[in-house]
Amino acid sequence: MATCSTSSAADDETTEPGAAPYGNFINYYTFNPPENRLSLVPATLLRDLTFSDAHRGTLILDVGCNSGELSVAFYKHLVPEPDERKVHLLGFDLDQVLIQRAQQNNPLPDNISFIPLDVTKDTRQLQDHLDRHGCPRFHLCLCLAVTMWVHLNHGDGGLLQLLSRLASISQHLLLEAQPWKCYRSAARRLRKLGRSDFDHFKSLRIRGDVAERAREHLETQCGMELVQSFGSTTWDRKLLLFKRSQD
Repeated sequence: MATCSTSSAADDETTEPGAAPYGNFINYYTFNPPENRLSLVPATLLRDLTFSDAHRGTLILDVGCNSGELSVAFYKHLVPEPDERKVHLLGFDLDQVLIQRAQQNNPLPDNISFIPLDVTKDTRQLQDHLDRHGCPRFHLCLCLAVTMWVHLNHGDGGLLQLLSRLASISQHLLLEAQPWKCYRSAARRLRKLGRSDFDHFKSLRIRGDVAERAREHLETQCGMELVQSFGSTTWDRKLLLFKRSQD
């Protein structure tokens, strides 16, 4: 799930997991298929959530969407009849090659769109999207297996800034934060390939239960509250749903 890469997923090296230091795996969904998350999320999720402005349509944001397979699967899971209600999903990823693939393979272009974007630098396109739809925030934001890559490449400050930015433009946030053991594995794979270590790995102060630290920040600094846990994926990662506690 790329969020902060300047390299292209088209490079031959990216077929090796350790060679994608920004999470822009060219074959990500072959080893972590969408069902790993979808099996935990009820298909009634959108209907269960309350949106005061649902008459304008429902907006979903997928952060670090990679090549789009999970975005499409998630949309079909939550909206079995696309014409039944006005639901639009916007997916973005920094890797332009992955976004091109997502655009080319998109089976629902009227309901799903993909754009290249580095969320650590600029969110203007996201605000423009909200403005076009007449909504102050996305009704549901998906941030799945993205936090570690921002954390490793932008440090503690980058992680907290990401969470704050997403909270500011979301009514609900579905978060899957990689546990610390994944950080160690990512660093080990990089060293095994003879590459330099992640710039911030050794200096990170946020360690241990990263999901818990993310929860603390969202609740104490971002006006959000944890409303539901959907359990853990087969990779032992919690799926946590947050809601804005005040508007």
